Amino acid sequence: MGLLLMAMGSFALVGAITPGPVNVLALRHGAAARRGVALAYVLGASLSYASVVWLMGVGGEIVLSNPGVVQTARWMGAAYMVYLAWRIASAAPSELNGQVPLTRHSGLQTLAEGVLTQSLNPKAWIVALSGVSLFVLPQDNVPQARWLFVAVSLLACFVGVGSWAWVGRALAQWLSLPARQRAFNRTMGIVLALCVVGMLG
Repeated sequence: MGLLLMAMGSFALVGAITPGPVNVLALRHGAAARRGVALAYVLGASLSYASVVWLMGVGGEIVLSNPGVVQTARWMGAAYMVYLAWRIASAAPSELNGQVPLTRHSGLQTLAEGVLTQSLNPKAWIVALSGVSLFVLPQDNVPQARWLFVAVSLLACFVGVGSWAWVGRALAQWLSLPARQRAFNRTMGIVLALCVVGMLG
């Protein structure tokens, strides 16, 4: 069991911490929002990913065997990410409270954004299905292994996405100048758009 947990954890953390649309947005939220709002985004993305892992565990192979469903999901996800990229790139510098730039989003709005972004992220579905195929389906007790992988994935996603938000938070002081905020927003918008191109490639 210990070796299985280590393998699951390593796989899930690598999948969660590598660059992608969800992490780009976490970096931006960490830099431009109050700590609680950024945490809400991380929590939303993590809960959403755990749900994706569970869904892949109970029927992902059937869903992904339908090319029409896969293509529709990819284009819906890409359209949403491009919309977010445009919003970020065109965002005006935030008003300052002390020395930390704040967004107007509430924690609940940002939680919902984390859920939606992760649920429309094709990378999340593919990584989840790969993990289920490697660590869940070969086990004698599949339901138990599925719940174990869901729990490990939830924790790994929280740590992985949270790390990007933490880096963003560390940049908040540097981003206190409006010109730097504008440059950062445009850079994050471009990086997010490039992530979308990579997803569709």
